[in-house]
Amino acid sequence: MKELKVALQAAKSAGEIIMKYYRSNYEVKDKSPNNPVTTADLEANKEIQEIIMDNFPDDGWLSEETKDSSERLTKPRVWIIDPIDGTKEFIEGLSQFAVSIALVENGKPIVGVLHNPATSEVFNAVSDGGAFCDGRPIKCIGCDDLKRASALVSRTEKKKGMLEDFVPILGDLHYIGSVAYKLGKLATGASNLYFTVQPKNEWDICAGDLLVRYAVVIVLDGNFQTIKYNERNPKKPAGIFAGKPEILDELIEHYNKLQS
Repeated sequence: MKELKVALQAAKSAGEIIMKYYRSNYEVKDKSPNNPVTTADLEANKEIQEIIMDNFPDDGWLSEETKDSSERLTKPRVWIIDPIDGTKEFIEGLSQFAVSIALVENGKPIVGVLHNPATSEVFNAVSDGGAFCDGRPIKCIGCDDLKRASALVSRTEKKKGMLEDFVPILGDLHYIGSVAYKLGKLATGASNLYFTVQPKNEWDICAGDLLVRYAVVIVLDGNFQTIKYNERNPKKPAGIFAGKPEILDELIEHYNKLQS
């Protein structure tokens, strides 16, 4: 599939740019409070856009580091990009970030690539084609008891004390940066669940959504609905969950009780 091949090329090329700056010198600016962007983010974004749009000039484009345009809403196919998901971890020198590249058709992801250049991991999935990490098939692991289940969750949400009400109902919480990277690790069977209690943008979750879908779990919002992409507002409301259905519903119900 040409789209997957191009996405992999773009992710790896962006990764090479990112690693030139990793644990080195670069400029950091704040796009908004607590929302940094670095030289590496911008250069990686430029590289990805050039590679993808040279190959698919008629497709739409949505990226964290590109000014949004409503033109994408008129396109049946749209690329959704985060050149570095986990910029804060990148700045801290932690290897918990990922390049995230997804292709969406009519609101549904059909290609997903995640690449962590610091760990050399490459995750990918295509519709009806399975999920892979470094070329090997991957599969999420189930657990039928929420109190024994482990979950990959946000370092930032932990620091803000937003996860304390989940500690008693889960077996274990693992605190990792980057939404995209957490979804990739979930797909490899590193844990049973992923969830976040803060709003997220489409570029944070889109590639990872497809990846875990084909690693045999589902991603749902707080209304128990699958997520649609290339919406006018790319920000999704708080409460996104991934895991096997046998425990995911129970986790979402617990979250919704906390909100009431």
